Amino acid sequence: MTSMTPTTGSVTGGVDTHGQTNHVAALDQLGRQLGDQEFPTTPGGYRALLRWLRGHGHLGLVGVEGTGAYGAALARYLRAEGVSVVEVDRPDRKARRARGKSDPLDAYAAARAALAGTATGTPKSRDGRVEAIRTLRVARSGAVKARSQAINQLKSLLITAPAALREQLRHLSTTTLLATCARLRPTEELTDPEQATKAALRRLARRHQHLSEEIADADAELTTLVTVAAPQLLALAGVGVEVAGQLLVSAGDNPERLHSESAFAHPCGVAPVPASSGRTHRHRLNRGGDRAANNALYIVVLGRLRYDRRTRAYAERRTQQGLSKREIIRCLKRYVAREMFTALTAGAVDSPLRPPRPCQRRLDVSAATTRCHYAYRPQQRPDCQLTATIAYGTTSLCSACAQQRSTLGKGLAPRRLPVTEPDPLGLLTDANDQLNTATEQLTSAVLRARQHHITWAAIGTVLSTTRQAAQQRFRLP
Repeated sequence: MTSMTPTTGSVTGGVDTHGQTNHVAALDQLGRQLGDQEFPTTPGGYRALLRWLRGHGHLGLVGVEGTGAYGAALARYLRAEGVSVVEVDRPDRKARRARGKSDPLDAYAAARAALAGTATGTPKSRDGRVEAIRTLRVARSGAVKARSQAINQLKSLLITAPAALREQLRHLSTTTLLATCARLRPTEELTDPEQATKAALRRLARRHQHLSEEIADADAELTTLVTVAAPQLLALAGVGVEVAGQLLVSAGDNPERLHSESAFAHPCGVAPVPASSGRTHRHRLNRGGDRAANNALYIVVLGRLRYDRRTRAYAERRTQQGLSKREIIRCLKRYVAREMFTALTAGAVDSPLRPPRPCQRRLDVSAATTRCHYAYRPQQRPDCQLTATIAYGTTSLCSACAQQRSTLGKGLAPRRLPVTEPDPLGLLTDANDQLNTATEQLTSAVLRARQHHITWAAIGTVLSTTRQAAQQRFRLP
């Protein structure tokens, strides 16, 4: 620890965060070292750290490393006390090799980055509804991975199981296999491989069922939170609860910290990076950023390439220009990132670039009736009855769609929904939306037919002229 006398000018702090301690350093307005100190990561330690920094003079700015991990609690406390906080990346490896590595050196490096203006990122506030969504998504992600491991282990054990037990279970579907294994009754003779295998299969099947219930509960909670937090995102074409939740987490509770749509596209990994040199001018793919947010944008693009008419038209036009499908998807992800940023920051439901389809409307969680999962997907289920009567976890289906389901709700027991009176206004709106969509499709088909007719007429004229010219040129004497 080093310390100097207080200064009358502005003071800039830097904090190197750890699990048990935070090492803080202070610089004056000219970059001279005022001292460094270590404090515990407790509420009392945070108060002592701030008191120590302010003891050197007027505290103007504090650079904190790891505001998304070890420094999250400290950053929240400093912001609550009215201190300006910027997020500092870890020191450059080249500089670290040249100068060495220690807690005081890292703390001074964080303070210099904040003072020089190289660290300007505003950290996420992590104190609102989006932080609650993030924590629930972490638990759900772990449950999904554990459930996949459970079913994989169960099927692996079934391969090496005794012949009689294997023949009894090997031809069952996954849903029936789980239900059957959960009802197995092994004896206490666990020295017998068959009885031990039955016990293991029953444990894995019951674990899978328990995790499925846990995932369904998490989905219900996330649906409610995401619908309240970002109804404008759910109103966009191709955006569901999973995608909207991930984009909310990537933006944070304070999306205003992203000053432009380019600032949102870059951490999502969809902003091209300049890679020019000399007379070569080009951009390369950005392989950094939040890959989970990049995957969410990719899911939106895939859905729109299949169901959105304008997106398919754009893909056809770019294909004619010589772009590959991968390059088209990269361009579309950039456009989608711009639309998502508009919805996150301005609350705009209709984007000037990619407005939602007429049949894509926001889910109203307060409605008296429960909509079928395919109510807004008439292309997939033209015979959908719109009103759901059966639920598989958080997925609600009508009786017609429930008979046609394949993997939707796989492994979950059906639950009968209460019968309610249909909403006439909602049914009329759905019918009107479908009529508008059909009208657009019919208009597009007529235009294509007219274009083909003009094309074939021109081809016929050329062939007739060519034949006449050939007859005159090669006419026999």
